[in-house]
Amino acid sequence: MRRLRRGSRGMTLLEVVVAVAVMAMISLLLYGAFDALSRGKRGEAARADRSRQGREAMARITREMGSAYLSLHNPLLPSLYTRRTVFVAEHTGSDGDRVDFATFAHRRLQRDVPESDQAEIGYFVSRDPNVTGKLDLVRREQTPIDIEPRQGGVTNVVAEDIESFELKYLDPITGQWIDTWDSTNQTGQLNRMPLQVKVTLVLKGIKDGPPLRFQTKFSILIRDPLTFGQPR
Repeated sequence: MRRLRRGSRGMTLLEVVVAVAVMAMISLLLYGAFDALSRGKRGEAARADRSRQGREAMARITREMGSAYLSLHNPLLPSLYTRRTVFVAEHTGSDGDRVDFATFAHRRLQRDVPESDQAEIGYFVSRDPNVTGKLDLVRREQTPIDIEPRQGGVTNVVAEDIESFELKYLDPITGQWIDTWDSTNQTGQLNRMPLQVKVTLVLKGIKDGPPLRFQTKFSILIRDPLTFGQPR
């Protein structure tokens, strides 16, 4: 009986401590592996979301600016004007470029709403008031078109935390790419549209990752001002 009791005795305190330590190490290793997988998944999702945001912004700019237009169908007296169509672009330096234009790209979000497909749209870079040093690409839309082609409307952020937003315009007369355009200026490109537009958008990378660079080049579909059959 003494031998039976000696053979069936339980674990000692040292054996329990060693077993608990081994289990803790195994659990820590498993947690580290699953945490790394989770962080990798979240990082990949964040990169995919940033890439999607950049692609959607570029596609929207291409569609809307590609449908830009100018109209010379106005009253003889400027005091009777109720709308102005322009294509004005500025090279503003470190904060990114700006462009404002009239376009046939307005989307009606409600069925049978009495809205035109014409709108004035602007793209520019704005500093986030809540985050120091953060720049966002902002889109402004005013509908219907009024006599202040660079003011008013509703603004929304289309791309967050960007590094740069650069626009260049191909002059069909000189054949050169330029940084600015002004269809309202006598010494600029009066009543003229660029032949092509080149857009470069750079988004900051995720954490310490490399920046995401998007670039496209497209043509303006309506280069001649609309005159509605009137002689030029």
